[in-house]
Amino acid sequence: MEIKDRLRMIMDSHKLNAGSFADRIGVQRSNVSHVLSGRNKPSFDFVEKLLQAFPRVSAEWLFTGRQSKSDSNDLFTAQDVVSLTQSLSKQSSVDSSLLAVVTEKRIVKTIIFYEDFTFDVFLPSEK
Repeated sequence: MEIKDRLRMIMDSHKLNAGSFADRIGVQRSNVSHVLSGRNKPSFDFVEKLLQAFPRVSAEWLFTGRQSKSDSNDLFTAQDVVSLTQSLSKQSSVDSSLLAVVTEKRIVKTIIFYEDFTFDVFLPSEK
């Protein structure tokens, strides 16, 4: 998959045509047309404006198609949850029966819905 294909994915996910995509990132429509057709590669200015207009797009993903480790879907590791639970139990007078219920529950899936009708699914890592 080339960078032009990833640009199409961004456009599709935001329901934008080439003209509205160009307007949104602040470049000439012909620039977008030439990049999408494969005639030109995107310039640094083009990529910089794209990343500013779409802050959730990873530069590494845009260039390579791979997701960087810092953009992984793991919000918290199991160790983070355990240490937080332990520190909370020491700091406050939480009922021990409630604490037992909290530590027994396990997150299976988290789905975040955005107002532009896109969503992200986060699955806990198997560690």
